[in-house]
Amino acid sequence: MSVTDSLLAFSLAALLLTLTPGLDTALILRTACAEGGKKAFQVALGIDTGYFIWGALVALGLGAILAVSELAYSILKFCGAAWLAWLGLRLLVRPRSSFSQNNDTLASHRGWFIKGMPGNVLNPKMGIFYMSFLPQFIPAGHSPLIWTFILVSIHILIGTLWSITLIMSTHFASGILKKSRVIKAMDRATGGLFLCFAAKLAFSTR
Repeated sequence: MSVTDSLLAFSLAALLLTLTPGLDTALILRTACAEGGKKAFQVALGIDTGYFIWGALVALGLGAILAVSELAYSILKFCGAAWLAWLGLRLLVRPRSSFSQNNDTLASHRGWFIKGMPGNVLNPKMGIFYMSFLPQFIPAGHSPLIWTFILVSIHILIGTLWSITLIMSTHFASGILKKSRVIKAMDRATGGLFLCFAAKLAFSTR
């Protein structure tokens, strides 16, 4: 596979992966609709950082531990599920009536970036996916280390563009979605969704 073919093939695969709805999409949409594009973009940057961390681990060979160690995989998996369950329960039990209150359910005013990152970093499937997916697009005779970072950067770029698209598409609805009853409904719906993702991750297998 030539360099051009590798880049085009991976870009298409990464695009399809990015467009597939999941936790990241749900988190960005919910934050953008109810709390504004700026905070949603900070969440998106946190998610992108999670991709980069996994890419770096795979590039350096450390991600191979997940592929051979059932214990390491299980520990990271249950940590990720616990994080999502905590977020979900907080939203279900204590839904907000406005987004101006100081005791924000998900994060402080400095924590939007952090809110987006753990969903990826604590999901071992991202490591397994990168381990099995990225090598297929590394041209023969080229440095796996360099090309892993190149491919991950492409994935992050596509993800960022998609996040911006999601954020811009929800701007027109921000007025309606800031009403008290709508905020509570969104928090509870998002909490339930997070619990579903937590259960799915906890009971998942490689």
